[in-house]
Amino acid sequence: MKRRAIFTSSVAAAMLVFMAAAVAGAERENKTSSIGALWSSAKGEGDDLGGPPTTVQEEEERHLDGGFSTLEGMLQWSIGHSDPEKLKEAALDIERLSSQDLKQRQVEIKELMDKLKTPSDAELMKISINDLNNLSISLDDRHRALQELLILVEPIDNANELHKLGGLTAVIKDLNHSNPDIRTISAWILGTASQNNPFVQNQILELGALAKLMERAHSGFIEEAIKALYAISALIRNNPEGQQLFYKEAGDLMLQKILSNSSIDIRLHRKSVFLLADLVDCQLQSRSDTQLPFSSNHILLKSVVDLMASTDLDLQEKALYAVKSLLMLRSTDALVFKDICELDLALGRMKQQLLQLILDDQYKEYALDVENLRKEVEIIFLRKLEKVCMIRE
Repeated sequence: MKRRAIFTSSVAAAMLVFMAAAVAGAERENKTSSIGALWSSAKGEGDDLGGPPTTVQEEEERHLDGGFSTLEGMLQWSIGHSDPEKLKEAALDIERLSSQDLKQRQVEIKELMDKLKTPSDAELMKISINDLNNLSISLDDRHRALQELLILVEPIDNANELHKLGGLTAVIKDLNHSNPDIRTISAWILGTASQNNPFVQNQILELGALAKLMERAHSGFIEEAIKALYAISALIRNNPEGQQLFYKEAGDLMLQKILSNSSIDIRLHRKSVFLLADLVDCQLQSRSDTQLPFSSNHILLKSVVDLMASTDLDLQEKALYAVKSLLMLRSTDALVFKDICELDLALGRMKQQLLQLILDDQYKEYALDVENLRKEVEIIFLRKLEKVCMIRE
């Protein structure tokens, strides 16, 4: 990558001068004529970090991974990659300097080494973003730049700087890339950056990324669809504006299509049910009387109830919780859950399954917890049905 090339060339130049000055200084003091002895002397001046010595090969491997563990490691790597004749000539030139000039050169070298410290996160983000904006970059380098950006945006402060540096625009653009892996990691970055971050959520929403992510949630590439759903959830969670935009873009139909597809990857089912429950919970917390599109989408409601019979225990529990949240909405019609969704039958079947799991020590604790939740749902459902019957009478 670009940052490694810049770092390597800078280190090579600085190390050549640094080692030459050190060798010249050592010879002037007649302490040793070998670089190996000079190493021990330098280490005794406060740079000893303990532990076994690091070989040139080990430090080279670390360098290829993005940096050196110590200044000593830089020196070892530089010696192993330097021309001995050039090093000797540089040492002779520096040996001719006066003590005052030599001290001045050492100050200059120290200032240069300070500049060669690990780049800041902002600088690394700029490099990755510049790579993404480079139309001639290879696919591997683009993928690598996105991976680096994915790690860099995890801290909230870095995520907040992403748009200012042009990163959001570049990443959102890659949602349309021809390569599914590039689209996948782009959606992943958007989800990571917007997680519990209203500031970034609003920036991404303003750039129109939600509609693109909703399209990607139907991708035939499963990992892309999963990361798109993750990004959608992170983007609109606890964000009223984002949720309204989600409904405007027919979010209920997106979830219906996924949840009603029995052959789809179960991970998509899990994420979709979780998103649905989260949206309903937000509505309950706001105490708003606004009717959600879910309430009148009978196919979607039936799909959620049907998932209560899933053999995947995690999905089964998530579906049960989503049903509970839906029943707690004022706008929910209990008769729809009875006549169309057949919730009463689903709850009965689930009870029998849980009674069997309770007999298994491996699942007993889990089954007892889910049975308690199932009872709560049944009570809410029956009370709601009772109210409907009383009103009709």
